[in-house]
Amino acid sequence: MDLSRYNSSACFETFPFPENWETDPTLEAIGKTYYDYRADLMVRNNQGLTDTYNRFHDPTERDPDILHLRHLHDQMDRAVLAAYDWPDIDTTCGFALDYLDTDPDDLPPEAAERVASGDLFFPTADEADAFGALISTGKRKLPWRYKWPEATHDEVLARLLDLNQQRHLEEVRGHKAAKPDSKGKNQKAKGKGAKQAKLESETPTIPGMEV
Repeated sequence: MDLSRYNSSACFETFPFPENWETDPTLEAIGKTYYDYRADLMVRNNQGLTDTYNRFHDPTERDPDILHLRHLHDQMDRAVLAAYDWPDIDTTCGFALDYLDTDPDDLPPEAAERVASGDLFFPTADEADAFGALISTGKRKLPWRYKWPEATHDEVLARLLDLNQQRHLEEVRGHKAAKPDSKGKNQKAKGKGAKQAKLESETPTIPGMEV
């Protein structure tokens, strides 16, 4: 069975969104601010989404407009987690390499050691830039991503899964509470039948008029 395709009923409709998210003024405001700023930035730079986000994820990017876009992105993260009532989660992003197709033998020892550790997340742009300078061959740009560290990602995912389970159980309990008691109905039906039979047995019969 192929489960890799998006299905609205299996994914979107069952996703545990924050309570009243569609009418939350804070979410509405930050979403609109981010959208409008990004749209204006794309027009001013004559760049589409791909070019804009390539710059957004690049740790060497120092343009104030791109830095502000990241700031708005961080604000949006905080607003969403606040809507879930999870303000304790640290939303600080950094720069990570999701993959690295470079032969470790071709890297300087300090870079090879970092790659071998599996930790390719850097909390600041300067740290990411410095590591990038060590491993870059100049042939192609490194696949940087501006994102949460894995610990934050895993914590949010775990809480969403837990919330989804809680809501599922509440929905099941709600269905059970709303469902008629079939056992009670059967008992009532049996009682009514027995009463009717008793009445019929006690009803006097007239000879020649038996049914």
